[in-house]
Amino acid sequence: MCNIKIPDFVEISAAALILHSFYNGIENILVLIFKHYDGQLLKSYKWHVELLDKAFMSKENRKQIFNIEIKEKLEEYLKFRHFVRYAYGFQLDWERMEKLVKGVKIFWATVKENINNFIEDSQNI
Repeated sequence: MCNIKIPDFVEISAAALILHSFYNGIENILVLIFKHYDGQLLKSYKWHVELLDKAFMSKENRKQIFNIEIKEKLEEYLKFRHFVRYAYGFQLDWERMEKLVKGVKIFWATVKENINNFIEDSQNI
C-alpha cells in the first residue's frame, strides 16, 4: 500500500502562494507586451480576465500571444489566483490545487514557448 502524504496547512498555504505568483508573473509579461504593442492598459474592474482574453487575439500590429489550446489551463490558474487573493487560508483545498501545483513546471514550459514564439514572430514583422 502506498501512503501518499497530504500536505499540511502550511504546505498548502505555501503552494497557494506559489500558484498565485506564477500566474501574476504571466500577467506581468502580458502587461509589458500590451504596453509596448497596444500603448494602453485595460481599466475595467474585470481587467484580469480581459487581459487574458486579449492574449488570444491578433491585432494589426501584433499576432496573438498564446495558442488557443492553452486557454482553458490559463483560465484555471487565473481563477485560482483570484481565489487566493479573496479567500481565507482555511478555505484552501488540496484536491482543488493538486493538479495545478503538480503541473506548473510543465505548463510553464508551454507558456514560455508560446511567449518566445510570439517574440520571434514579432521580430520578423
